[in-house]
Amino acid sequence: MAGFALLLLHLMVVGWVTLRPLDVMWVNAANLTPFAGIKADLALGPVQGARRIGEGLLLLAPLGVLLPMVDGRLFVSGWASMARTVTAGAMISLGIELLQTGVPGRVVDVDALLLNTTGVALAHLVVVPAGRARLRRARRSRTVPRRVPRFPRVFRIPRGSHPGGREKESDTVARDEALQGTTPTIPRVGIAP
Repeated sequence: MAGFALLLLHLMVVGWVTLRPLDVMWVNAANLTPFAGIKADLALGPVQGARRIGEGLLLLAPLGVLLPMVDGRLFVSGWASMARTVTAGAMISLGIELLQTGVPGRVVDVDALLLNTTGVALAHLVVVPAGRARLRRARRSRTVPRRVPRFPRVFRIPRGSHPGGREKESDTVARDEALQGTTPTIPRVGIAP
């Protein structure tokens, strides 16, 4: 439940950041050429380029952790989890890019789609496998069954306590019933014809 609440909160923040109108004098043309925007960002200088690329990577990166958290499964194939998470992240990023076509001051950028999806994949790779392994270890350590002796000493009848030194069959049955309990019966259920 906490994962679902965090996911909704994150998506609302992303929607506010990416879908609010910008009051700008002019807008660049839509970028439909892969890596053209990244090259243009790097041409601005190493600091400015790293900042813009980092923003693209970090925008949807929390989805790489939050989507598997919402799923809640500990015992799942790592590759299947990665594929589902990255696909969902790519679809969310694509939806944002398509919604931006109707927002003043925003344009479609294929590089934003690539950076957002890469950020989701990196966050998933760094956090989720280690987190699941830790949770599985913690779960196993809590659920390790204690070793229970087959026949507790309380129910053992010592030899020689019966005439002849042997146990009676009724004592063995009583001991087994004490260990396992009586057979349950269900009233008002007839025998099938």
